[in-house]
Amino acid sequence: MNFDDTPVEAAFRARANAWLAANAEARTAEDDPCLSPEDLSIIWQCKAWQARKADAGWACIGWPQEYGGRGASAVECLIWSQVQSKFRVPPDIFRLGHAQAGPTLMAHGTAEQKARFLPRMLRGEEVWCQLFSEPGAGSDLAGLGCHAAWKGDHWIVNGQKTWTSLARISDWAILLARTDPNVPKHAGLTYFVLDMKSPGIEVRPIRQIWGTSDFCEVFLTDVRIPDLNRIADVGKGWAVAMTTLLVERAAVAAGTTGPGGERLPTAQDIFHLARKLCVAQGTTALDSAFVRHKLADYYVRWKGLEYTAYRIMTAISHGQPPGPEAAIGKLVEGRLQQDMASLALDLIDSYGIVTDEDGAQAFEKWQRAYLVAPAIRIAGGTDEILRNIIAERVLGMPAEPRVDKNVPFRELRSTVRRDP
Repeated sequence: MNFDDTPVEAAFRARANAWLAANAEARTAEDDPCLSPEDLSIIWQCKAWQARKADAGWACIGWPQEYGGRGASAVECLIWSQVQSKFRVPPDIFRLGHAQAGPTLMAHGTAEQKARFLPRMLRGEEVWCQLFSEPGAGSDLAGLGCHAAWKGDHWIVNGQKTWTSLARISDWAILLARTDPNVPKHAGLTYFVLDMKSPGIEVRPIRQIWGTSDFCEVFLTDVRIPDLNRIADVGKGWAVAMTTLLVERAAVAAGTTGPGGERLPTAQDIFHLARKLCVAQGTTALDSAFVRHKLADYYVRWKGLEYTAYRIMTAISHGQPPGPEAAIGKLVEGRLQQDMASLALDLIDSYGIVTDEDGAQAFEKWQRAYLVAPAIRIAGGTDEILRNIIAERVLGMPAEPRVDKNVPFRELRSTVRRDP
């Protein structure tokens, strides 16, 4: 593969850079504020920025033109992401809608559902979250127990979801619920969109170790969902969810944002830190052979991630779904973020534990990255699940035995699940 821009791609990069330069300030190596969506002023900044992009035709550029996008190729989307990362822009609180709910609706939604949700999603008028994971069904998503019962012309949903990013500020959610406990677990699921302002929804923020509440628990008690908000046929929710999970894993593999939509550190950031940080009079961390060895390792892994992302984008541009490469990318990315942040705190030394505003501000992004990194290794599929995917789908190894494969869900034993 030739990684240089073609003339068309170079022209696209120039147009993207020109628009961003006219509408945003350039980012510097020192400029990495940890903006949290808990701050309502940040939410309005995000919405205003998204609307500005939409008005200029730069919102969701990979979406088909019929849905308000540019119909941009996967490579052009990657170019846009690369160029935008060089500018100071608000965190991406819309990514669950743009990268997961939107493509899923395009693939499986009705014409009415697309007309209702996609335009507002594109302009950032509504924030979306994902109600998939549960306390007893994280890696084993098909084992979820949240159930939806049919009541004439609507559904009544009861259950609990957890680790829901941005639930506190979301207007809508994509929801996977069990509608038939008498069939094997994958076959009894149905996919819905849910108004997060519906009666019976309680959102409880989970305070993370890094100080914010990007994740939440969501409790649903007799929540009513009109059948118009069902996506695809009853019992076909697993197939719809696979569309969502494939694009989610590809997005996580890109490693550009954290749980709150903030920019994650890159290999260039750790190089910059080592270059500027004095460890002794007249020397910097970069003068250490040990540090240079670590940085070389990080650079190799980072470039591997970059080229793997190109492979994913190439597959998508050829009309193919994201393959197992997304699992490889995410597996490497999570550990790389953790390793870089750990080295950064070692280099920062005692400032790595300082929390006062004046002393910690310069190193705040590395403190947060160190605490966020374990979550990256869980979100979108744990390391263990990803290794199974790689072993079975890339290396061709035998699949693990699945004793529950053809067993009706109601007969599965669990200490945390109660059948409806």
